[in-house]
Amino acid sequence: MAIHGHPEAARQAYLGLYALQHRGQESAGIASADGTNLSNIKGMGLVSDIFTEEVLAKLNGDMAIGHTRYSTTGDSALLNAQPIRVDSTKGLIAIAHNGNLVNLGNVRAKLEREGAFFQTTSDSEIIVQLIAHSKEGTLVDAIADSLRQVDGAFSIVMMTRDRIFAARDPRGFRPLSMGRIENPDGPDTIVFASETCAFDLLRAKFERDVQPGELVMVTRDGVTSRQYSTGVPQSSCIFEHVYFARPDSKIFNRWVQESREEMGRQLVRESHVEADLVVPVPDSGVTAAIGYAAESGLPFRFGLIRNHYVGRTFIEPEQRVRDFGVKLKLNPVRNLLEGKRIILIDDSIIRGTTSRKIVRMVRSAGAKEVHLRISCPPTISPCFYGVDTPRKQELIAANNSIEEIRQFIEADSLAYLSLEGLQKACDGGEGNHFCVACYTGEYPTQWIDVKDILPAAVAQ
Repeated sequence: MAIHGHPEAARQAYLGLYALQHRGQESAGIASADGTNLSNIKGMGLVSDIFTEEVLAKLNGDMAIGHTRYSTTGDSALLNAQPIRVDSTKGLIAIAHNGNLVNLGNVRAKLEREGAFFQTTSDSEIIVQLIAHSKEGTLVDAIADSLRQVDGAFSIVMMTRDRIFAARDPRGFRPLSMGRIENPDGPDTIVFASETCAFDLLRAKFERDVQPGELVMVTRDGVTSRQYSTGVPQSSCIFEHVYFARPDSKIFNRWVQESREEMGRQLVRESHVEADLVVPVPDSGVTAAIGYAAESGLPFRFGLIRNHYVGRTFIEPEQRVRDFGVKLKLNPVRNLLEGKRIILIDDSIIRGTTSRKIVRMVRSAGAKEVHLRISCPPTISPCFYGVDTPRKQELIAANNSIEEIRQFIEADSLAYLSLEGLQKACDGGEGNHFCVACYTGEYPTQWIDVKDILPAAVAQ
């Protein structure tokens, strides 16, 4: 989240982060600047717990950037909470980053040889250190130069004492949108956010997406932009549409709600069975289930009730927390499910343990049959671009056939959406090209999984 040109910039960033809380519940931070000073406050936990009235009062200035985090690279610790602030030869810089860099080892080692001192174990700091060590004369050239040196997924916002920058990686893996709050008696407020749903709360008007390979700079004089990289094919993350983004966001120029409804409709065309009710696994399966019910003509019912005071189980750090989380989070509605043939809709199966618990829960409430339908293809490969999917050996679909998965989760039938069906549902005529590596194992970038690198044999 970034705000430029608002008298209460930190408060606006706080509201924006509130709307983006689903993207990470581990830590949050806001940095603000007033032309002279740059303050930065961050903490572990939820946005509303960290930023009380007294804390927000300490963040002065008409510019701010903010971040909510769940860890993919770097430990879950306060030192890795963002924004990360670095005092460099190019002045004070704060950065907030969504995504994951994949050529870390080489870049970090090179910077350390050049005398860089890293404060964190997070990949995001590498970008700031590259800027600090760049030979380019101006800050904007140094940023463009550093972004060309990193590979992988990054949507970033950066702030100095008097400017805000926003950029996306050349492939456009992660979303980043630009909006505007019109001020009748002065210059407009420019805002950037990972998802457009953050604009609604601020009454900001969505203007456009930051383009892949684009660097946008906002100063008191207005907005300027440059393409720091061109000619790389787009590979935006399709999982944003499947699960990650909120349905009321427009991601990669396509409403998520429309994509998910279409996924549900497509599931009916591909794998419908006779049943009495369509029941979503809330909240991630709700929109696809609405599409499924509309296309199949079956009634849609909330047969599982979700306790909204429990976080997202997928994003929680440890498996044992996740297990208890399923029971805490969902409860079946016996009078709806008893004696019925149920089509259960969910967005994905990762390890399979959660799905098995849910199928058992629906059966224990008296369902006669449970048919699980998944609104994406089997996840067979880990993500290296900012979604914390586990290693290949933990992914149930990487090691089992669909029939074996069905037996494991104890469903009467199991079907996934085809890759072609998913891509069609998410493209929506916008000409989007997606990264589908988690379903194919074919990655758009070179990458090295650190766990696969064995130590060199000691010379005898």
